[in-house]
Amino acid sequence: MTAPKRVPLSVLDLATVREGHGSADAVRGTIEIAKAADELGYARFWIAEHHNMPAVASTSPPVLIGAVAANTRHIRVGSGGVMLPNHMPFVVAEQFALLEALYPERIDLGIGRAPGTDQATAAALRGVSPYLTVEQFPEHLQTLLGLLGDERVPESRLLATPAAETYPEVWMLGSSTYGAQVAAALGLPFCYAYHFAMSSDVDGALRLYRDGFQPSPRYPRPWAMVSASVIAAETTEQAQYLAGPSRIMALSLRTGRLGPMVSPETAAQAELSELDQAMLASLPGTQYAGTAEEVVAGLDALVERTGADELMLAGAVFDPATRRDSLARIAKVWGL
Repeated sequence: MTAPKRVPLSVLDLATVREGHGSADAVRGTIEIAKAADELGYARFWIAEHHNMPAVASTSPPVLIGAVAANTRHIRVGSGGVMLPNHMPFVVAEQFALLEALYPERIDLGIGRAPGTDQATAAALRGVSPYLTVEQFPEHLQTLLGLLGDERVPESRLLATPAAETYPEVWMLGSSTYGAQVAAALGLPFCYAYHFAMSSDVDGALRLYRDGFQPSPRYPRPWAMVSASVIAAETTEQAQYLAGPSRIMALSLRTGRLGPMVSPETAAQAELSELDQAMLASLPGTQYAGTAEEVVAGLDALVERTGADELMLAGAVFDPATRRDSLARIAKVWGL
């Protein structure tokens, strides 16, 4: 029996705001989780972009990336991702070029196409600019790549930074075939957001990505990462209990009943309607919850199924200490 393929593991964080605590506590928790991930040997620490959500404090990835990178030593730090339709590409390029100058060869720029919020908040972010639309995404992505040193894009009079020595690593993110096709056409590494739902077509997206991949100067072959939502604890029962808040959070996102993340105790006592229970059947909140051995077995199967070159571990939990403990347990069994 051949040993499982142990690919690099990384961490995705949302700076979760929990009931009874504020945003400052959330970002401090994120920094502590990042420090633990760095010490444990995780490859990357990515920060999501969400807006106007009571449970998520990661509204500005570049700001939080700078704080995380300053408090870690080795781990790559990046966005998972920056939602490009919300921002002019020159602004994003300047932000990440400066981060790269501060922390050379440690910065990742994951680019997404979704708004990361509701329509009203998206309008507040973008104003009335005719240039910030989803339809402009392909053009803006090409512009951004050129500003960050892509030799294939014609030179412009704009410079993201006066004298770049290194550039951030640019990733395309997606939870559909669209992102996979864009990443393939541009020769970019691709991260599939499988943690959104286990029913998503990760296999079809990765097949399109690999089949259509056009080699680029920086990436001669396709490179795929897959995210998954995980919680590891001492026992299966404890992990399922600690996963309770993530189930309530997943349900609240789909039903519009937004609020800070509830505690495991509150989640366990929540009264769910039949409709809520049916919705949770397809939106489990946490995909792999169990002992470290059980979680790693699930991740091994995911790597074997998808051929992923890396895995990104998401996992919304109430207490940052719970997240650090979960990452430590997984790292030990994975062999980081």
